[in-house]
Amino acid sequence: MESSGTTRRQATRQKLYEAAVTLIAEKGFSATTVDEIAERAGVAKGTVYYNFKSKTELFEELLRHGVGLLTASLRSAAEETDERGGTRVEALDAMIRAGLAFIDRYPAFTQLYVAELWRTNRAWQATLLVVRQEAVAVVEGVLREGVAGGELSEEIDIPLTAAALVGMVLVAALDWQAFQPERSIDDVHSALSLLLHGRVSGR
Repeated sequence: MESSGTTRRQATRQKLYEAAVTLIAEKGFSATTVDEIAERAGVAKGTVYYNFKSKTELFEELLRHGVGLLTASLRSAAEETDERGGTRVEALDAMIRAGLAFIDRYPAFTQLYVAELWRTNRAWQATLLVVRQEAVAVVEGVLREGVAGGELSEEIDIPLTAAALVGMVLVAALDWQAFQPERSIDDVHSALSLLLHGRVSGR
């Protein structure tokens, strides 16, 4: 069981993550100060440094935390499909839905994550590659099982297909939120589901 001190520390970190992600999404990393993060989180500046050595470390941990939540939700969608005897394609479909739900819940984090993927020479580049690979690996695992079970074509390039599926969900969801916010998650999921099932060509 977790001690009340650990739970309190996690709650404080969660507040700092939320404050940092919204400020950095609004202003960019360089323009955001530790003072502002502390003020937005409703804590003293010293609390930030008690939990994280620097603003860079806070951001790195924020990436780990956010992508960790996404990875867990993708994994749990695949496992739930497995438990009810679903196919690997159904598992991928459930993962698309889980990804959309995650992005709907954490839009500012998703914007930051996608923006950071395109930047280079950042202090957290190595961390970003590791956490990205963890999320993509969950999808790769399901694709590999689908190929092994004869459900999916042996011709597919598993690493690239997994990255393409994750990328499709991230970019389509950001487009949905920025330009088509009136659409429901069911709408967006249905459109991506058609792509997954290869039913776009009209055959």
